[in-house]
Amino acid sequence: HIAEALKVNSTVTQLDLGNNDSGDLGPQHIVEALKVNTTVTKLDFFTNHIGDVGGQHIAEALKVNATVTRLDISCNDIGDEGLLHLASALAANATLTNLNVLKNDLTEAGACALVAVANSKPNQIKSLFG
Repeated sequence: HIAEALKVNSTVTQLDLGNNDSGDLGPQHIVEALKVNTTVTKLDFFTNHIGDVGGQHIAEALKVNATVTRLDISCNDIGDEGLLHLASALAANATLTNLNVLKNDLTEAGACALVAVANSKPNQIKSLFG
């Protein structure tokens, strides 16, 4: 499994898992690995239809991961519930500089939560797409 390999990985810095249509449980094992991984800096997880549940899994990893700087979770059917979890995780995260949440199911509430966190960390968050 990719997730098991990521736990002990010391060389891979970019992971492209886009277009796998993995569903809401797809990121569960990957994010568990990202909690302990210290080399992956870029994660592409676009077009996997992970929804709010998958967004919550990714948020949990972002709370403790200290290496991912770029995250693409566009086109994943993530709504405000998942985005609010992501905003909370982003507030605790000290390394993420680029977040792409384009073409998700966010409304003004989810967008405002993400923008508020980005505005509170102007020296960290360089780009927020959504």
